[in-house]
Amino acid sequence: MKRITWYLSGAALLMTLCLSACDRAEEAPAKSGSADTGGSLKGDFGPPQGQPIDAVLTLPPHVPPATGRTAPAKVIVKLDVIEKEMAISEGVTYTFWTFGGTVPGNFIRVRQGDTVEFHLRNMPESKMPHNIDLHGVTGPGGGAASSFTAPGHSSRFTFKALNAGLFVYHCATAPVGMHVANGMYGLILVEPPEGMPPVDKEYYVMQGDFYTTGKYREKGHQPFDMEKAIDEHPTYVLFNGSEGALTGDKALTAHVGDTVRLYVGNGGPNLVSSFHVIGEIFDKVWFEGGTRFQENVQTTLIPSGGAAIMDFHLEVPGSYVLVDHSIFRAFNKGALAILKADGAENKEIYSGKEVDYVYLGGRAQQNMNAVATAAAAAKTGDLSVEEQIAAGKALFAGTCSTCHQPEGQGMAGVFPPLAKSDYIAADPKRVPTFILHGLVGPVKVNGKDYNSNMPPMSQLTDDEVANISTYVLNSWGNPGGRVSKAEAAQIRQAKPANASEGH
Repeated sequence: MKRITWYLSGAALLMTLCLSACDRAEEAPAKSGSADTGGSLKGDFGPPQGQPIDAVLTLPPHVPPATGRTAPAKVIVKLDVIEKEMAISEGVTYTFWTFGGTVPGNFIRVRQGDTVEFHLRNMPESKMPHNIDLHGVTGPGGGAASSFTAPGHSSRFTFKALNAGLFVYHCATAPVGMHVANGMYGLILVEPPEGMPPVDKEYYVMQGDFYTTGKYREKGHQPFDMEKAIDEHPTYVLFNGSEGALTGDKALTAHVGDTVRLYVGNGGPNLVSSFHVIGEIFDKVWFEGGTRFQENVQTTLIPSGGAAIMDFHLEVPGSYVLVDHSIFRAFNKGALAILKADGAENKEIYSGKEVDYVYLGGRAQQNMNAVATAAAAAKTGDLSVEEQIAAGKALFAGTCSTCHQPEGQGMAGVFPPLAKSDYIAADPKRVPTFILHGLVGPVKVNGKDYNSNMPPMSQLTDDEVANISTYVLNSWGNPGGRVSKAEAAQIRQAKPANASEGH
């Protein structure tokens, strides 16, 4: 009898614990995406209610306000295709094909269950037909077959947004890769019925890989290179369509205490992005743009033609660097941006010593307009020494200042000074020579011995080498003078005996 009583008591206790657990599970708020949303089968909330709404479209990096609606509506989206020449880097232009005149195209925001009436207009000045494939569309081609539009024409089709999430849209006119590579992509957010959790700042960032006939930062107008694109060898990997699009005076901004949300897409057409913010950890990542989030993420993969949403809270001020952590893409192909956070320091969280130039140099400053000005002057044959110096100063900050320091003072026992250098004064052509070929072995500068290894900066173009050299020669008590693009090209071909092999 005692044994039976013990069994009954244990069973009752177990039942009580199970019921209690069930009660707690019902009381606890469900983690976003933890339950089955039902997908498109549960995404139809009936016919549109109220009057049609004109969608608010925003240019990158801005995001439209939340819809704030509790019922489906008919939303009218009007998007223009514009072919236009724009800067892809300082002093470098490219003919982009765009949705709305920017790369990426306009950000579109609707609510799950909305009926979207989509108008696509191809400007009369365009040279090519275009269409649009929205990954948020349920229907063949994502709207591509219904939106093929010749120059000077417009098309219209309608779809119901059945699935919540962040979706890429892009042109799908043949050759599809070429249209995408020329910048024809953007993002459409389909809010879940309850909307997105509120945050303080929202920004729109989209990565793309670009293929030009000239090398990285080669000045002038650069055409598209189909062979490079097929081989998947991009000249540039960029955020928001141009190098420096989100740096300097165009950097993203926020305040300490803010929660920031990034809507990040990858237009491709080829590369997968390893998206990372230096100095922050994502509190939440809605991976692949879906309805489930992961927490405490350092770097997230975003496939070509995919997207992700990420939230993070700012505890301390400073400049936070957004990169593709396939790291040569960031520092040698352009895939970086800056978020500047102002506010009070918190030494308990982070002790300090922020040194922006270690990562970015001039990219953390106001702009690189001096480089574009020098390139334009060189093209017309009117490049002055002053323009070379201004351009060289901006380039030096981003390329040379980490080792040689912002004022050319060098680092004792490691990197020789450039300021008041007797080594430079003895032969000013040494400056472009060691920029292009590096320097290895013992040297004596200002009476002190150095024996380090400077790697060659051969990725710099001839005009960049000329401008940096001219800046160094005319700064910090050095003898003056100038180096021309032609001289830099000649020096590039003459490798000295003490050239470095890079490490």
